[in-house]
Parts: sequence; structure tokens; C-alpha cells
Amino acid sequence: MPENDVGDGELAFDLTARPWIAVLRRDGRMDELSLGEVFAQAGDVRRLVGDVPTQEFALVRLLLAIAHDALDGPEDTDAWAELWADPACFAPVGDYLEAHRDRFDLLHGQVPFFQTAGLHTAKDEVFSLNRIVADVPNGEPFFSARMPAVERLSFAEAARWVVHAHAYDTSGIKTGVVGDGRAQKGKVYPLGVGWAGCLGGVFVEGATLRETLLLNLVAADPADGGGDVPAWRRAACGPGGAERAPTGVRDLYTWQTRRLRLCFDEAGVYGVVLGYGDPLSPRNRHALEPMSAWRRSTAQEKKLGTVPVYLPREHDPERAAWRGVASLVAGQALPVAGAEPAAYLRPGILEWIAQLVTEGELEREYLLRARLVGSVYGTQQSVIDEIVDDQVAMAVVLLHRQDRRYAEQAVAAVEDADAAVNAVGDLATNLARAVGSDGEGQRATARDLAYGLLEGPYRTWLARLAEADDPYDRRLAWRSDVHGIVGRLGDRLIAEAGDAAWQGRTVAVKKGTEWLNTALARTWFRSALHRSLGGPGTQAADTSVVTAPETSVEAPA
Repeated sequence: MPENDVGDGELAFDLTARPWIAVLRRDGRMDELSLGEVFAQAGDVRRLVGDVPTQEFALVRLLLAIAHDALDGPEDTDAWAELWADPACFAPVGDYLEAHRDRFDLLHGQVPFFQTAGLHTAKDEVFSLNRIVADVPNGEPFFSARMPAVERLSFAEAARWVVHAHAYDTSGIKTGVVGDGRAQKGKVYPLGVGWAGCLGGVFVEGATLRETLLLNLVAADPADGGGDVPAWRRAACGPGGAERAPTGVRDLYTWQTRRLRLCFDEAGVYGVVLGYGDPLSPRNRHALEPMSAWRRSTAQEKKLGTVPVYLPREHDPERAAWRGVASLVAGQALPVAGAEPAAYLRPGILEWIAQLVTEGELEREYLLRARLVGSVYGTQQSVIDEIVDDQVAMAVVLLHRQDRRYAEQAVAAVEDADAAVNAVGDLATNLARAVGSDGEGQRATARDLAYGLLEGPYRTWLARLAEADDPYDRRLAWRSDVHGIVGRLGDRLIAEAGDAAWQGRTVAVKKGTEWLNTALARTWFRSALHRSLGGPGTQAADTSVVTAPETSVEAPA
């Protein structure tokens, strides 16, 4: 098949029919599919595969916008259940794509997909493709081995990066394009990153792409009763941006945060023109944007004089997803009228799953993966410093609204881990103080080691929690496992402490002084483990053990 089609003397690349989305099939084979094929073969596809994880997130949102619009729903959980039960639920998508075929042509002369026809600067400059390819920021290899710049892209690659640019493009000063009234002396000053780049992205994965799309297909009401439509059902964008409020998920999933135009010839894409598009503040978008958790901002409330103000809760690349399981399975999705606004709101997508399992549309034992994807920006958001991609496997019973036992034990099990990690961190600090060191480096290393040792066992424990009739029994077993894992790590640290720590020294504590050596540090450590977890293989804490005195060293949470 040729790289491009030619019609009426113009090049064309029809995304509805030409392969451009990379997928992993259920049998392990990699493949590339068109939009039409993705929906037709979704049951045979395990997942999408992006050039970077954020590209996968952006493409999932694109597919969801298509599905929402083609199916015009779902209206409620009953309509969703009919889709879930129907192997051919995406059949209407084929006719839908055919009806909007022109708007999915990457190279269309008047309405190129996700682009602005004729976009140009005053000097008709054509810029490097590095500006839209996120794995080569500033010309340096980063997330991939692409060296040292992007000279050309195939049309399939370029289409993927166009979608990604609208979702995750960096901020910073950009060259002004002709017709953009925001340009000052040929420049447009920073207006923020792409919409998805503002979010701590969360979506759920099922066993196949079909299940993944359906699980994320929420019943969402348009804002203020307005018609919610995706970008390709709106008038083509001109240069500059429009100040308006989003109408719903179809609008948000395809929000045109940039104006861009690919520069191409018959062999592929060789350059790009890129400028700012429609600005969108993330403030209080929690009622419309389901794919992020949200945090209350008291600083913004004071500044704006309004309560509450919620902003997206971005991912911390230093904190593994399992340690933040409370933000996924606990809390609420929207503020409750008349109540004190919650500090955090969990992602609407998980509240949707909670509704499905509570109403019996999903089996309690159904296992899904909560995927966490996001970009970490640096230097005034002008570069991508890091990409977060993590997941937590859990049975949907953890999201059940009426039966909170499983969620409570899942959260408490993380608290058990945190307590044990704090204990081994204190041990490392005390061993260091016994030889005259401040111990901060040793403490951080010990905590990292402990979390690393607990991560795999916790993920396995969480994924199997729904098998238990009484989740508290599983929690007791988990406490015993944590005691053993962290206890062995403590023994290792003690063995490595050396003769100077065994001899010890006098240290200051809040109530005077203490002779601190390895023996006393070990006693304090074992005491802390027993208080938090009970003895190894036991079900209750042993309150008779020796407790450590208060010292001047405070353990970080």
C-alpha cells in the first residue's frame, strides 16, 4: 500500500482507513491499524501502544470522543450495560467515520485533521519536528534513542504526534502566526501546556481494548444543557484562540490547545508550524473532566474569593501508584452540597466504575487496572522533565459504594506499609547517629529499599483481595508479611552497621542523653514494628515491648 493517496491532484492520508495507531494484539503481536480497524477489531486488541505513554493516553481520549459521539451516549448505566453485553457494540462507528471522513484526512487542503489550513508566520518559517515530538525535547535524546533531531516523520507517526501535541505540548514563548491577535512583535507569550498536560491522568484498563473503551465510556451530561461535540464537528479553527467554556467530555477529549500545520511532500512530513490555540484554565473543571483526581486549593480560594476551588491533582513521579491507592478507592467524586469541601476528589472515571459495580452491572470480582499517566514539566513548563506511567490492578469491589470493607482494608494496608517503612527509616537514622552521622542519606536509602521490597507483594495482595470473604483476614496476613519483609531488611542494615555502631556513643534526646548503639537501635526498631503490625505471624500488636524514647530527630511522614 502506498504511503499516501492522491485524489484530485492533492495528497491525502485518511486516518479512518489508513493504518496509523500502534496496537498490541492479544496474541502478543504488534500491529498498526486505522481508526475503522481499531473499533472493528477492539476485542482482539490488548491495548494501544504509544511512542511514549502520554501518547497512548491522548489516543485513548480520541477514541473515546469518537465512541461517545458515534453512539451518542451512553445515557445511563442501563444503556452502558447493553453496550457491554453486545460484542458488536461499536458497529455504528464505521458509518460515523464515513460521514466525517473529510475531517479525518491528515493532509486535507481546507480542513486537515487537528490542524489549521494555511497557518504561517510572517516570514513563512517552517520549524523542526522536534517541536511536536516529545521524546526529543530541545534537540536532545530523552525518552527514546531518536538522535539527535527529527528530520522526517511518516504520515502515520505525524498523526500520532499531532494528537499528542494538542494534549501535552509544552508552554513557553512561541512564534506568533499571522492572524493571531495575541502576538506581540512576532511572539506569543506563555499560555500553558496542552489540556491533558494539566491533569494527573487516570483511566482504567480491561482485558481488551474493547473493554477498556467501554469502561471509560462514562454517562456524562453536557455542561449547562449545551450540545457536546468533538473538534471535527465544529467549524475549522483559524489562527489564534477562542475563549469559551468546554461543553463536555467530547469537547475536552479533543480540545484544540494548539494551532498547527504539518509541512509535507509525497515522502512524508518534514516540518511544522506551531502556535497557541484555545486557552483553558483547569480551575474547577472536575464536574466535566473525569480522567484526573482533584485537589482543593485554599490559596486560589483566597485569591479569587470563592469556595471551593479545585485544581487537577498531578502525579508525583517519586511516589508509586500503589502508595496512593487511597486517592483511587476512597473519597468522593464531586463536592457535597452543604458540607465542608473535601481536600481531594477522586477521578470521575473511578466514580463511574463505582456506580457500575454498585448497581450490579459489573461483577464484584472483575479485575481492572487503574493506569496513571502524566507529564512532569520543568523550566516554566517549557520542557518535559519526566513522564509518569504506573498502574494498580484491583477488583472493582474496592470501588463499591455500599460495601466499603475492601477499600478500607486496602487503604489500611498501605498505612501498615508506611508505618513499617518509617520504622526502618528510624533504624537507619539511629544506626548513623550511633557513629556520629546525621543519617538523612541512610534514612532515605532505607525507606526507598523498604518501599521497593513491599511494592510487588502489595500489588499481588491487592489484586487478590476480592477473593476473600472477609478482607480483614487478608489484612492480618498482609501485616505479618510486612513485618517479615521489613524485619529482614532491618536485620541486614544492622549487620552492615559495623563495629563503630556496635560500640555506640552518647546522643542527645529530648529528655537528656542516651547511650545509642546497635543493640538499642534494634530494640527500638523491633518495638516500632510490634506496635504497628504485631509480632510476625500474630494478629495483634504486642504492647509489652520496650518503646523508644523521644529524640530530637523527627521521622518524615
